Amino acid sequence: MDRQHVSLLAVGAGPANLALAVALEELAPEQLADSTLIIEQHDSIAWQRGMLLPWTQTQVSFLKDLVTLRNPRSRFSFLNYLHAVGRLDEFINLGTFNPYRMEISSYLRWVAQSLRHVRISYNSQCESIQPAGAHGEADEWLVRLTDGRQITCQNVVIGIGRDPHIPGELAGLPADRVIHSTEYSWRVAELDPDAPLRVVVIGGAQSAAEMLRATHECLPRSQCTMVMRSIGLNAYEASKFTNELFYPSFVGEFHAAEPEAREQLLREMHRTNYSGLAPWMLDSLYRTMYLERLTGTERIRMITMAEVRRARIENDEVVLVLTDRRTGAPMQINCDLIMLGTGFGKKMPRLVRDMAELAGTREIAVTRNYRMKLEPGIRAGCYLQGVNEATHGIADSLLSVLAIRAEEIVTDLLTPRAEPELMLNVPGLENPAVI
Repeated sequence: MDRQHVSLLAVGAGPANLALAVALEELAPEQLADSTLIIEQHDSIAWQRGMLLPWTQTQVSFLKDLVTLRNPRSRFSFLNYLHAVGRLDEFINLGTFNPYRMEISSYLRWVAQSLRHVRISYNSQCESIQPAGAHGEADEWLVRLTDGRQITCQNVVIGIGRDPHIPGELAGLPADRVIHSTEYSWRVAELDPDAPLRVVVIGGAQSAAEMLRATHECLPRSQCTMVMRSIGLNAYEASKFTNELFYPSFVGEFHAAEPEAREQLLREMHRTNYSGLAPWMLDSLYRTMYLERLTGTERIRMITMAEVRRARIENDEVVLVLTDRRTGAPMQINCDLIMLGTGFGKKMPRLVRDMAELAGTREIAVTRNYRMKLEPGIRAGCYLQGVNEATHGIADSLLSVLAIRAEEIVTDLLTPRAEPELMLNVPGLENPAVI
């Protein structure tokens, strides 16, 4: 049996766990970094792999990279990456705080290659995580990979993001007729660019708009229809006042707030990240549609305030049944392909839910330092990254808090722990909120 042991295992080599790797190398090179392994299911590192379109830019400043907010002098900074690859002058001359998405992706690969202590194992997909013990007692985790390998560890950090959201109304359609944004790039590359396809993009935020524009460009004979529940496309809410809620220092304030206040903050912050578009994208789409109307070559249309009710395959077509939210009247669209800009599920990732069940944990909860609350007999540690919006704020899934969150997790890992039975009645002990 192929089994290895490490002190710390990080699942997923995305920005969250790469920021953790950098923090480990700088803060605990011998105590933890030398015995840390990151497993990545793909054969390389890429940021937003399915949406690495050549013209897409980040919505976050390059200063919110993996390390700068924690250690501006770090050799792992985005600016040092630009210097190392000989592109610092050109980037400064570009005059933007928002790099192209492919440049951030290249930066992440560069960081991974620059690690000296933390190891990364590629083509290593996690299948399950369970306590390595019996009768509710465990000091380690047993992690099984899809290729049959096994890893044991004292602590695990899960940074895989949430599972893609596929609306239930579309769940019965054949897989080759539905493309989620997480797989857009390679799925579209497999299509015949000269095919006269009828494409429906569902969603009204940035990812849906990017797929609409990209499909319109790469499939020049296609007809592209965008279906959304809202009254129309809107820009991100991006005032400097609301952006202060993305400061890493705000996480503590959010965590300490009353549940009603948290709900209000999340509700009012929704358009800062999930329900809007970058202004340049709005302008680009509108100009494209205007010119097509002007020249009589319309290939884009938008259906607003529409709800998807059901879908089926009929005569080799996808039949979408919608409801007009203004009148309640039904409408039908026949198409060849559906693209989903529907984001990600609200539940914890399946891997986390399954692990919690195997550990006998009914409610998934984390402390302020992102450590999952487990049954007293489970002394092995588990940390969750990027899935704690309900308790840590809307920035939890974004780049904004990566550097500081990584430091907080490393600090928690290095903190000696009392026996669980002695911790239960400690005055002032934090009571993690259920998420």
